[in-house]
Amino acid sequence: MDQGVIQRARTLAEQLIRQAGAVALERFDDIAELTDKDEYGDVVTEVDHLAEAIILPGIQSIFPEHAIHSEEAGSLGGESDWLWLIDPLDGTNNFAIGLPVFTASITLMYKREPVLGVVYEPLTDRLFVSAAGAGASVNGKRMQVKPAARLSKANIGWIQGHAVRNEPRAVRLRHHLDVSFKRMMRLWAPTLQWCMLAKGDIGGIVLYQSEGDDLYSGILMVKEAGGVVVDYEGRPFAGMREEPCLIACHPDHMDELLRTVRAGLSD
Repeated sequence: MDQGVIQRARTLAEQLIRQAGAVALERFDDIAELTDKDEYGDVVTEVDHLAEAIILPGIQSIFPEHAIHSEEAGSLGGESDWLWLIDPLDGTNNFAIGLPVFTASITLMYKREPVLGVVYEPLTDRLFVSAAGAGASVNGKRMQVKPAARLSKANIGWIQGHAVRNEPRAVRLRHHLDVSFKRMMRLWAPTLQWCMLAKGDIGGIVLYQSEGDDLYSGILMVKEAGGVVVDYEGRPFAGMREEPCLIACHPDHMDELLRTVRAGLSD
């Protein structure tokens, strides 16, 4: 793996994501176009496309040999060990109703493993960056996943795939989490929840059958901040997997969070 590529990619991603974020900030609470994206209630705005129009050409101009997959544009480029995953507006449903909870996400994968994650929250001007083996930071300040004095008194993030909706198994697990912790958070902006865990603001994340262009920047963010990301069997998560079921937290809380999830699934 070429560290020079990662460093150049980081500089580029930070520049492009700030530009895309500026567009979202300018259009926030004043969108002109809103379209239903699928049967599950997901939507797309003109900002999704405007942000892509900044990020995609910027990557292609510097790394024309790299493959890209973006939330709206789909797959671009040919086969490559290097793959960029772009979510130009994570939290579009929030953005569409004027709820100020959204980010943009850029991830660089190498041989199906995340090596760079960049997430930008325009309204707070917070830039989250993680690189494989180099830690994770927010606006240049190192982040660290923090243990809770009591996990049951912590806030836990919930992330589910759009197609899950009210699947009975997911409903049972959500309810169990809701009564087992101080608060179960459903932000509908997954990358922000991953960054909150990496920053030490929440106690864990439970993810149910969700994969997308916003997943792997968050996973890298948490791992590089000292957290663990495992499946419901406790196996470390690596590579890319369609619709995984995962937990993430401080290593000290892994067994307890796994027990809670398993109890919720067996109710």
